[in-house]
Amino acid sequence: MQNSIDNSLHQKTVLPGGLRVVSEYIPHVRSVSLGVWVQNGTRDERPAENGISHFLEHMMFKGTKRRKASDIAESIEAVGGHLNAFTGKELTCYYAHVLDENLALAVDVLADMLAGSVFDADEMVKEKSVVIEEINSVEDTPEDLVQDFFMRDLFPEHALGYSTLGTRASVSAFEREQLFDYIARHYTQNRLLVAAAGNIQHADLVAEVGERLSLLPPNGARVVTAPSVQSIPSSVTEDDCSQTHICLGTWALRFDDPRKFILLVLNTLLGGGMSSRLFQTIREQHGLAYSVFSFHDFMLDTGMFGVYLGTDPERAEQATALLRQELRKLRDDQVAAAELQRTISQLKGSLMLGLESTSSRMSRLAKMEIYLGEYVTLDEVCAGIENVTAGQIQQLAQELFADERMTSTIIRPARANAKRQTPRVKRQKQKAKRKT
Repeated sequence: MQNSIDNSLHQKTVLPGGLRVVSEYIPHVRSVSLGVWVQNGTRDERPAENGISHFLEHMMFKGTKRRKASDIAESIEAVGGHLNAFTGKELTCYYAHVLDENLALAVDVLADMLAGSVFDADEMVKEKSVVIEEINSVEDTPEDLVQDFFMRDLFPEHALGYSTLGTRASVSAFEREQLFDYIARHYTQNRLLVAAAGNIQHADLVAEVGERLSLLPPNGARVVTAPSVQSIPSSVTEDDCSQTHICLGTWALRFDDPRKFILLVLNTLLGGGMSSRLFQTIREQHGLAYSVFSFHDFMLDTGMFGVYLGTDPERAEQATALLRQELRKLRDDQVAAAELQRTISQLKGSLMLGLESTSSRMSRLAKMEIYLGEYVTLDEVCAGIENVTAGQIQQLAQELFADERMTSTIIRPARANAKRQTPRVKRQKQKAKRKT
């Protein structure tokens, strides 16, 4: 027996195996964005499995009992659609964007990938090489690598600190039976969510999904281990690069924290665009960096917040001092009313413009169901943003940006007289871990 909730344009159904189906009806479009979300990511991996969530996502495109790899790609592209996937710290998503008349095809292809993939041994060998090249690409891009290292420093000895791609050693060691075992443990119906947004009839979606994804195991409890509030205060890696890349930040708020709107406004004000404080101070006033911004992530039981910049090594100390100065200003001084109102307007406008695509609406719908278990209207979100005060921003900044809580992660050019090591392992001695 299935349970259904009907809120006009937004509907939800829970199928007997525990699989949830949510949809948003948008009558003025002719397309549908469809995503199958798996509550599984890097944080679910054992140490020897690091990278398996991402590798499994790749292998889902490499052939099923009914389709060759080329058939999977061609089936959606032949009707003008788009098929892709991504893996994150907590979620994996397989998604398609198609005309509304091709909904059944999109569901069939995605369900076939999840329930019928064969993980051919020869394809695994080739895909291991592809993923290792992806690892190489990140290591050749220090502005990306420093954020990987930042997460490692922020969540040491916890799977949230693992690289989503894994390591060369872990990827090379994956066996075919490991993939089937991992699916049996993590790709269960009660950990799956199907989300769709566009010109779609909810009942049609439920019928299609229920028929095809019921082949997956019905039950599988997700065991989530919370990270301890420990971090590495600072680390420096020497690399073959021309700039010094700096991430500075801390663990922050979980997805369902009621202060989430405050952090969204704070992030926009500090480093969310050309009018932000970081951009204006570090790039416009001092010319110290081309790229400078702040970033955040809300997760199940924790979160993170950070700032990034890349600069000339000789000016890295000055740039870091300015980063810390801007964080102190938020702690010490309340935001002026005019700046706060401008930031709130910027954030609301950016949010609403971003939701003009069915893909964005599908993603928002899925994350609200996964993390909150309910649908939050855009009006409610805008009201939450509009109600943020200068005092709340200062109070949150005082909590998050306390000096003893901050983590500093740096990648800088190797010294001319230093021995080069491969890959990127020339490290300064780290300070002792801190408990807070």
